[in-house]
Parts: sequence; C-alpha cells; structure tokens
Amino acid sequence: MRKLINSAFVSIDGVTEDPRSWAIFDSSAGDEAVQAFRQFDGMLFGRGTYEYFADVMPSQTGPYADAINEIRKYVFSSSLERADWNNSTIIRDGDVVATVRSLKGRDGGDLMMYGQGRLSRTLLEHDLVDELRFSVHPVFVGGQTRPLKLIGASPAPSGVVALTYEPAAG
Repeated sequence: MRKLINSAFVSIDGVTEDPRSWAIFDSSAGDEAVQAFRQFDGMLFGRGTYEYFADVMPSQTGPYADAINEIRKYVFSSSLERADWNNSTIIRDGDVVATVRSLKGRDGGDLMMYGQGRLSRTLLEHDLVDELRFSVHPVFVGGQTRPLKLIGASPAPSGVVALTYEPAAG
C-alpha cells in the first residue's frame, strides 16, 4: 500500500496559511523537494492549493518546477470547473475518504499533499495520512520581521521538539 505524506510550512508563531507571503525559499529547500519527489507518484490537492500552484508552476522551469509539473495531480473539488495544469484530474466524488483509500491501495510510488487545509484535516481525521513533514520557518507572521538564527534543536521522547533561536545579526 502506498503512503500518503502531508508536507506543510509553519511559521515560528504557528501560522500555516498563505506561506507564499512569508516562507523562506532557498536553493536547499528546492533541492530537498526535488529529492523527495523521486519517491512520489502523485499529489493530492484541495482546490485552493491547486489553484495557487496551477497559476504559478506551469510557467516555471528548473528541477523543482519540472518535477511538480510532470507529477500526476488529483484535485479534490466540487466547484473547480477545469484543471488545465499538466496531468491534473478533478475528483468530484463526494466521498473523499473512500477515494483516497482507493488511491493508496493502487500500485505505484507514494502520494504527496501540501498544506494543512480542509482536505488535510479530513484525511488526518480518518487515519489516511501516514507521515507529516513540517518545515518550520524562523519568521513571525504576526508582525516580527527580524530574522532569526537556529542555534539548537532537541527532540523529546514525547515528540515535542524544542527549537532555540537567537536574533540574527544584521
């Protein structure tokens, strides 16, 4: 059975919404994403995330853009009229849980999903997400603009991760 991996950005103050307005993108993030894409055979999208990526990615080039533009995309939406982005299929089926179970049961590589929206929460509630990957960005979306520098990370047996930052020079 294929795994479903949910990947999300989170700010230091816990914001997951609209990461394009605050997330820090550098070459290492792109390299890691391209490497991760090698294990995936498809991506799941809710309408909002799909519309954002479909508006931006088709005109992009490079290893990350090539990977996401080529991968099979399953878009869960009852209101999206068209999905013109390469390899996109709209799934209008009202039973998201059964559809994702079916997708996971097929042969092939694992499935990826970005974000923490309604689709993600529904799949988490029904134990369909096998792995969560959070990228913590050292920014305060709520107003703090000073850059931070990570100086320590310590995981506890409970799964809590203590992150220690200091204000970055400059």
